[in-house]
Amino acid sequence: MFLEKINTPQDIKSFSVKDLKILSQEIRAKIIEVISRKGGHLASSLGAVEICMALHYCLDTPKDYIVFDVGHQSYAHKLLTGRSDKFEKIREFNGISGFPYHRESEYDPFTVGHASNAVSLALGVAEANKLMDDPSKAVAVIGDGSLSGGEAFEALNNAGHLQSDILVIFNHNEMSISPSVGALSNYLNKFISLPIYNRFKEGVNTVLKKVPTLYKKVSPRIKKIEEVMKGLVVPGIFFEELGFRYFGPLDGHDLEVLIPTLNNVISLKGPRILHVVTKKGKGYPPAEEDPEIFHSAPTTKKNGNIQESYTDVFEKKIVDLAKRDKKIVCLTAAMCTGTGLTLFRDKFPERFFDVGIAEQHLVSFSGGLSKRGLKPVVCVYSTFLQRALDQVIEDVLLQDLKVTFVLDRAGLVGEDGPTHHGIFDIAYLRNLPGMVILAPKDKKEFEKALEFSLALGDSCFLRIPKHKAPIINDDPENIFLGKAEILKEGEGVALMGLGSMVEKIVKVDLRLRDKGFNPLVINARFVKPLDEEMLISLIGKIKVLFTIEEGVVEGGFGSAVLEFYEKRGLLDKIKVVRIGIPSEFVTFGSREELLDLVGLSEEKIFWKVVEEFKKEKG
Repeated sequence: MFLEKINTPQDIKSFSVKDLKILSQEIRAKIIEVISRKGGHLASSLGAVEICMALHYCLDTPKDYIVFDVGHQSYAHKLLTGRSDKFEKIREFNGISGFPYHRESEYDPFTVGHASNAVSLALGVAEANKLMDDPSKAVAVIGDGSLSGGEAFEALNNAGHLQSDILVIFNHNEMSISPSVGALSNYLNKFISLPIYNRFKEGVNTVLKKVPTLYKKVSPRIKKIEEVMKGLVVPGIFFEELGFRYFGPLDGHDLEVLIPTLNNVISLKGPRILHVVTKKGKGYPPAEEDPEIFHSAPTTKKNGNIQESYTDVFEKKIVDLAKRDKKIVCLTAAMCTGTGLTLFRDKFPERFFDVGIAEQHLVSFSGGLSKRGLKPVVCVYSTFLQRALDQVIEDVLLQDLKVTFVLDRAGLVGEDGPTHHGIFDIAYLRNLPGMVILAPKDKKEFEKALEFSLALGDSCFLRIPKHKAPIINDDPENIFLGKAEILKEGEGVALMGLGSMVEKIVKVDLRLRDKGFNPLVINARFVKPLDEEMLISLIGKIKVLFTIEEGVVEGGFGSAVLEFYEKRGLLDKIKVVRIGIPSEFVTFGSREELLDLVGLSEEKIFWKVVEEFKKEKG
């Protein structure tokens, strides 16, 4: 076993190509064995095994920087950089991250998890090297899907202008998460419209038509010829116009070609692109056949649990609503499956838009749809909406347009860690005018909230967690703008939960009542607008109000409540205790482990409330 002997990338530099091929098989076997059992980003990493090996074989890491875009493809990199013995604990609390993580290893110069930024980061390193007269190399590894993001183009353009000493490995596997979308993925459409190409094509057709039987056999393959021309000619033209020297495309799994070519390209100066073609999911037939499903490997359900997630609930409900309202259109940024739009896409393909990894465009595009009277539903992970805050402000809210945003994975997502937690959205959204923020407590209320948002006159942000959708109330009351829900009457102390935290406080309430306490239990529902009438009604009845939210405390929902009372000079009449997530980058682990870590587990909330009860009793 070669893998067991590797502690640093230096250990593979004496390997023959034959040895490296054996090592690649061992790495794939290790990735498949661990990730198919534990879950993780399987298909991307399997496709990039040889790229990772070749880079560490040819470069002098960690002195030379390898910057991965997104980081889905970095498992082989981790196995080659001293983390093989820890790989069994990947994505586990106190284990190793599923992404490159700068606090984990000197071989991970940056923590990454979002797309389209690797060239920018590597370019910064390259220019710093120039200023410090440091000959170290800066290499960015980016996939074709990430090139649909505007930041990647900005960085390529800047690198070409500066003539920076940077190498970009362009990994072309024809998949991002959902199939690559946009003009870039089909750039040859521009090339095949050029006069020189069409004269060539017409000449071929003229010759073939002189032999009808041959033409009949060959003509169906003309399209295939164009696709070949696409891959061989156009990328070079495109990148060289940006100021890069272009090399490729190469078979990204052929080490006998990849290593000597990479060595030659590394020795050159200036901006270079090495274009490699890989197979996503290589070595694992299920992932090869369906790389979208195996982007994040599914794991076996435990204990027969078939409870629906919020995403599952959305997938069914939006189709039901769209059958009745032809103005509903749905949009996503290369996350069709992840945001629950597969069924909608299949049922209403003409009303479904996947813009690729381009969240800024996603939001502005939805504004255009709204302007023409449609009802756009933007389905995006909370963490990725951060990339489009300017467009939310300038292209939707400032224009008085109505868009429904379904913020999936709002709160702690678990194993994907700090780059993917959706914990900041309340804090950066709630101060914006002309919109509503709503966080339903359970499955039934989410279904009603979706109907409510589509009938609303303003843009609405619906927060849903990466969590199974409970049923707290099988027949919830109707939702009215800015109105909270009293779940249980009480006195002295009130527990006001938001969204996913309502399930927690309902359980905490039962434990408190067993101890003789009688708290008022409130489902806040709305972050904006607040239920001001209800908040005023608490004065004189409640001494301590707990706000519990799955978001950062600073600037969050509890802060909104605190500001409400402060503005009216009522803080001497009621104490507001905010419980939420500290303003920090929370690590990775299971969602329940992380909730406990930040003080949002049922147990931690219970004891926090008990302590306040004791303080009030003196």
